[in-house]
Amino acid sequence: MRLVLLGPPGAGKGTQASAIVKKYNIPHISTGDIFRANIKEGTELGKKAKEYMDKGLLVPDDVVVSIVKDRLTKEDCKEGFLLDGFPRTVNQADALDKELSQMGIKLDKVVNIDADKEILIARAIGRRICRECGATYHIKFNPSKVENVCDIEGGQLFQRDDDKEETVAKRIEVYLKETQPLIDYYKEKGLILNVDGTKPINEIFEEIVKALGR
Repeated sequence: MRLVLLGPPGAGKGTQASAIVKKYNIPHISTGDIFRANIKEGTELGKKAKEYMDKGLLVPDDVVVSIVKDRLTKEDCKEGFLLDGFPRTVNQADALDKELSQMGIKLDKVVNIDADKEILIARAIGRRICRECGATYHIKFNPSKVENVCDIEGGQLFQRDDDKEETVAKRIEVYLKETQPLIDYYKEKGLILNVDGTKPINEIFEEIVKALGR
């Protein structure tokens, strides 16, 4: 199963990504994680990316695509993958298509988790993260058993600065504006799978699995 996961902040992408990779036994590939791994390992691609990141600049598409392509050639991607955070633009999507074509593979679906802006804001501002393991909770939709304490590690839960209401609203607006052309791009290719992100977590996952057909 070769998938791309799209969804604005607060749509529950992280939760669904965890369930999807477990169900289909495929790696969850985040561009942020790939960048950090390449930089830590001191690879040539990592050094290139770091040059831009240190200057506060966006990493150019050709570097991003090269890093993603390198990751997709690893053994654990043989049976599939879940791309999260990439592609972000139509140019990146087009470049990804070309690279996948050269590898003799293609995407199965692009899962787009959708929800109203007001709901997304409410979800995001209620999100809490474990300082120890990074596990995600929500004070209303997915609370920890003990308030502000992680069920897994027992670490303290906190609210990220970018989960504050004003910041979240701006991030959602930017995301929706920038991502719509990407959604249209994949819709034209018949790959978009729109999922109602306002439903309970388990229902969203069931809808994704049913639509994927396996």
